[in-house]
Amino acid sequence: MSNINLIDSFQEFKDFKNIDRPTVISVLEEVFRSMLRKKYGTDENCDVIVNPDNGDLEIWRTRKVMEDGFSEDDDLEIELAEVKLLDPDMEVGDDYIEQITLESFGRRAILAARQTLVSKVLELEKDEIFKKYKDRVGEIVTGEVYQVWKKETLVLDDEGNELMMPKTEQIPADYFKKGDTVRAVILKVDMVNATPKIIISRIAPEFLQRLFEIEVPEIFDGLITIKKIVREPGERAKVAVESYDDRIDPVGACVGMKGSRIHGIVRELKNENIDVINFTNNVSLYITRALSPAKITSIKLDDETKHAAVYLKPDQVSLAIGRGGHNIKLAGKLTGYEIDVYREAGEEDEDVDIEEFSDEIDSWIIDELKAIGCDTAKSVLALSVDELVKRTDLEEETIKEVMSILKSEFE
Repeated sequence: MSNINLIDSFQEFKDFKNIDRPTVISVLEEVFRSMLRKKYGTDENCDVIVNPDNGDLEIWRTRKVMEDGFSEDDDLEIELAEVKLLDPDMEVGDDYIEQITLESFGRRAILAARQTLVSKVLELEKDEIFKKYKDRVGEIVTGEVYQVWKKETLVLDDEGNELMMPKTEQIPADYFKKGDTVRAVILKVDMVNATPKIIISRIAPEFLQRLFEIEVPEIFDGLITIKKIVREPGERAKVAVESYDDRIDPVGACVGMKGSRIHGIVRELKNENIDVINFTNNVSLYITRALSPAKITSIKLDDETKHAAVYLKPDQVSLAIGRGGHNIKLAGKLTGYEIDVYREAGEEDEDVDIEEFSDEIDSWIIDELKAIGCDTAKSVLALSVDELVKRTDLEEETIKEVMSILKSEFE
């Protein structure tokens, strides 16, 4: 076999998608030079030629023709008597060039070379994948769910590369099954035991930012800048935006006509509530906007301790805090201030929305009371314990506990 086609001999080459052909060719050449050094002691007088188009390989060895008895190194020189048997026209001082066939190395050496070749190319491929994804950290990637485990999900990209999405990087409402298409942001890339480990995330703020860049051309073009994003994945997010063009309303551009632009993002994030806020250097105004949809009466700032005392009417307190406290928590993260909410002074005797007690009273109890028309603290206190027992499915002990909580509000 004087001429061999390596593409056919080494089927694995067809599967390497991340390595360019010249790199594979150079690896091939090095592997065969290693075989030559092992067999002849040197490869200095050998030429390894690989055809990049079809993988054909040729190995040529050159030796100097010496007078009989004067050859000191059979690997570099050949005696006249020996060369005359191969080529009668050869004379002392000529270069004898012969072609080395793959068969001459022996079956065992060929198998060893094949294994070395495959492992080297695999190693190169891993390095290429690592470099490729290391440069793409923060970008959105789309892949297909290949396997779902308890703690993580395996996703394959278009080229079949493995991407891992831990459960901790998934939105709580995410549910995937094999074959689903999923979008996420590349969070980090590490080398673990010489294998690239690519972690993707759907809860990182960068994921929401990239979604905005896709849906809002003004952000992609740089006319609108996202100043900061804070999220409680699957619950609520606040996005502060600023426009460099006075003619562009940054909030309106992000939301779109009738919410057309933001709806796609909300769906992707499993109905996460997204508040888009106009950024400002005026801290009081920024905090006011951050606590939206609550309407604030007044704010007292302590710039040294980064504290903000926010005063609202009683019916606005629950809106400012938000379900599960997400609204006030995110507003604090967005503005960098620790926000304390107070009912407006002199308004203590006003009624209070029962939803405001969600931190102390279970939501199902609040729902029971609202079902009979008691949606404020005073409307509950206006009824007797016996009356509430009759009209709801609540136990007497539970009602007494609720009334105690409500009464303390007005003491």
